[in-house]
Amino acid sequence: MIKFEEVSKVFGTGDKTVQAVQNVSLTVNKGEIFGIVGFSGAGKSTLIRLVNLLERPSSGKVIVNDFEISSISKDELRKLRRRIGMIFQSFNLFNSRTVSGNIAYPLKLTRTNKQEIDRRVKELLQFVGLEDKADKYPEQLSGGQRQRVGIARALATSPDILICDEATSALDPETTGEILNLLKKINKEYNITILLITHEMHVIRTICDRMAVMENGEVIEEGNVYDIFSNPQSKTTQSFISSVLNDKLSPRLLAKLHEKPAARLYRVVFTGEASSEPLLSRVTRKHQIDFNIIYGSINELQDQLFGSLVVEFYGEKSEVDNVVKELSEIVEVREVAHHGS
Repeated sequence: MIKFEEVSKVFGTGDKTVQAVQNVSLTVNKGEIFGIVGFSGAGKSTLIRLVNLLERPSSGKVIVNDFEISSISKDELRKLRRRIGMIFQSFNLFNSRTVSGNIAYPLKLTRTNKQEIDRRVKELLQFVGLEDKADKYPEQLSGGQRQRVGIARALATSPDILICDEATSALDPETTGEILNLLKKINKEYNITILLITHEMHVIRTICDRMAVMENGEVIEEGNVYDIFSNPQSKTTQSFISSVLNDKLSPRLLAKLHEKPAARLYRVVFTGEASSEPLLSRVTRKHQIDFNIIYGSINELQDQLFGSLVVEFYGEKSEVDNVVKELSEIVEVREVAHHGS
């Protein structure tokens, strides 16, 4: 379990200070995959470096596995860090060591005996699918293979927590999918808590249970992934979600649609069971109006369906109003203004 209690981090002194993290309170539950998303400079990298005291908080408390870590001794901190694995965007492998040598390195630091090191390295190579690469060097591997080595090395000391710092940002889409599947496997089979940061919303959508959105050092939104995707509150979150769902109309097309005198344009957001029911057909037929789906999609999130559609309604104003009213009792319906929201 990881808990931030009103945590702030300030760099610099005097008049030259930067508030990297501001009064952040978050709880990451044991065994879950928690994602933090934000643009560059949002403070997410600084926040996760507070978890193992690579940075110390300026104020507030960081609690890891029931320890308030800023007050623990150096010996306790060393022990705690063994329980926290880290995966980096740039892999951070030793080019002079083989794949096996890289994975073995954390175990050598803890003075594990050679027989146990060999056993653990072999086990992890098999787990990440690199049994045939044991004697290769990092420069002989693809980006995805190097990240698998980084993951195996992070798992070497059997951590409780895995921190992923933009772990897929340097990878192509196919390899990203493979690495995300591996992280899900780690979470499921080892029950390891995963805290990841990313600027890629599809990473959050693919593997996370809960999420937080950061901006200017603050957490501006947090909660269950499905709830935030289906009902984002902040403009920043809406922008991130639109980028991955691709559900925004271009200004040019939006202007053309608004030129039609007979049609009224609405966004209809379907969640849960409503996503699999013929609501549009049923309600518009009842009120004898026509509809046309302009744009949108149905997506799967956390084993549930979520849909966002831009729909034109044709008919008498009173009947369209009745349709909107009836649909609004079941799903979210809002008129699309000229700016596209």
